Amino acid sequence: MKVVLQNLTKKFPNRNKKLDDVIAVNDFTFEIPDGQLIGLLGPSGCGKSTTLNLICGLEKPTSGKIYFGEDDVTDLPPENRGVGLVFQNYALYPHLTVRQNILFPLQNLKGKDKLSKAEMLRRADEAAKLVQIEQLMDRKPAEMSGGQQQRVAIARALVKMPRVLLLDEPLSNLDARLRLQTREEIRRIQRNTGITTIFVTHDQEEAMSISDLIVVMKDGIIQQIDKPQRVYDDPKNLFVAKFLGTPPINVFKGRVRGGQLFLGEDAVLAVPGVRDREVWVGIRPEGFVPQKAGPLCCTLKAVEVMGRDTSVVIAHGAAVSDPVRAIISSDYAVTADREELRFALKPNKVFLFDLQTEERIPFTAE
Repeated sequence: MKVVLQNLTKKFPNRNKKLDDVIAVNDFTFEIPDGQLIGLLGPSGCGKSTTLNLICGLEKPTSGKIYFGEDDVTDLPPENRGVGLVFQNYALYPHLTVRQNILFPLQNLKGKDKLSKAEMLRRADEAAKLVQIEQLMDRKPAEMSGGQQQRVAIARALVKMPRVLLLDEPLSNLDARLRLQTREEIRRIQRNTGITTIFVTHDQEEAMSISDLIVVMKDGIIQQIDKPQRVYDDPKNLFVAKFLGTPPINVFKGRVRGGQLFLGEDAVLAVPGVRDREVWVGIRPEGFVPQKAGPLCCTLKAVEVMGRDTSVVIAHGAAVSDPVRAIISSDYAVTADREELRFALKPNKVFLFDLQTEERIPFTAE
């Protein structure tokens, strides 16, 4: 099911009546392709959960339209939209068994949609098998782990055969290992069902690992929409560059003179076509290459061996980030007793941004 959001805006009254309304979602326009898993990504308060609530009908837009396929569902109540919603806190009924929790949405169907008891049980069993909890059907939520409870919540959302599946930070309450397992399960389930899925998260690693497309939001405004790797490799502005990446991108204040990028007194990279100006410089941690005569000279602070890679904590006078972190191959022998390190930079891992607008400044690497 294709989902189209057209100039979607949601305003909330400000508690201080002397101030303007709070704009949670601002002129959001996006077409979600049929059968895709979309990650809505951004910091807390950026409007991603509000966008989800608008899609499912829990909130009504101030302006704009929402279409499921060719159907205008903007004014349709949530129960008539055909959506499945999975919350952060699972929202299971503690006094009901797994089977009863999964059956609950079907038992509330009325009129022509009402199902026989046998059909409801069949659907519940199918949903349980899909999320691999068929052996837990007689347990109650308190008798299960967080990951198992989340699977029950997903099965309950899927049992209605929704047109659109909405996941609102579904992994936030799980520990690191369970988060990894459950996000892989969500991706498997989505591929098996082919249901258009919208996944809200503030965790960029989650969004990048399972999404077909990610939508990066800030202050209710779309910053960038693209495939995860494209957003990482080709950020449109400094906010997007800083938000994606673990460890995060290193930011410096630099200047361009005569087609050369300077960090402090070091001319570190040729940037042909960029006029002389001061700029923000973003360097991905994997963009540093140790080199004895490298143009970038940094003070060595610490060395953290991680097996395949080595994380080097360094300092530079032009750095805005604290600390600056470089990820280099363990083939380079770096010992903590050295005072300084010199690096060359990978041009495709260096990004320039306007000092005022923070928009990306393109250059062609030589």
